Amino acid sequence: MFLDEKYLKENPEKVEEIEKSTLRMVVQAIYDYRSKAQEIFEKEVDLVSDIGEDITREALERLGMHRIDQRLFGKTDYKCACYLFHPDYAVRQALFVDSKAEEGGSQTATLQMSQISMRVRQKRSGKSIDISGEIEPLIKINDNHYLTTTVFVKYNYRGVQSRKELTGILVTAIPNGILQDTYNPDDNDTIWLAGRDAPTRKEKFRVRLSFDRLKKKAAWRVQVIPMPPDDFHWNA
Repeated sequence: MFLDEKYLKENPEKVEEIEKSTLRMVVQAIYDYRSKAQEIFEKEVDLVSDIGEDITREALERLGMHRIDQRLFGKTDYKCACYLFHPDYAVRQALFVDSKAEEGGSQTATLQMSQISMRVRQKRSGKSIDISGEIEPLIKINDNHYLTTTVFVKYNYRGVQSRKELTGILVTAIPNGILQDTYNPDDNDTIWLAGRDAPTRKEKFRVRLSFDRLKKKAAWRVQVIPMPPDDFHWNA
């Protein structure tokens, strides 16, 4: 049985369950590839932004997906229409995985509205704002609905002389818009921080996802993969 639009909207706990399962899959793919990722960071001369995108794509393709022959559109690095199978149901999924590499690392991820399906409700300069994400929580293609699932992978590295040393990888599941009331019901209860856009320069609105705020809502949504030989432990 495929879960339809009505069922998913009326049963947000299923969306949460699907996102948790998807995050486990992405984390496993990146974890299995972490030694290779470390080597790539050390030897590759490309821009670090390109390196992160390449590693994520290679790791996911190596693991494999239950692909659907359907093209997805968007600005994320990795896009895949796929089936997700559970013992009690199946769902058509629009999987978006974005990557970023950052020296030193931080506790936030800067996102464009074209990368999320939630509304952003927060205060900026004392004013309440409520801006819609540009991805639909459920994408209708022909007669089928695909559940949007967005994962963000952040590669933290440090410069050592003339090379780059990968120090850790953070993987997070960004909530689907169906889960709005759980993760960002209003501007006082939010997982977002102000982005680095400059309205005076007419720059596009951006927002920063706070990993700490998200973890307080659901610790499992933020996973940190250490470098070898350290073991990974799922953050429940």
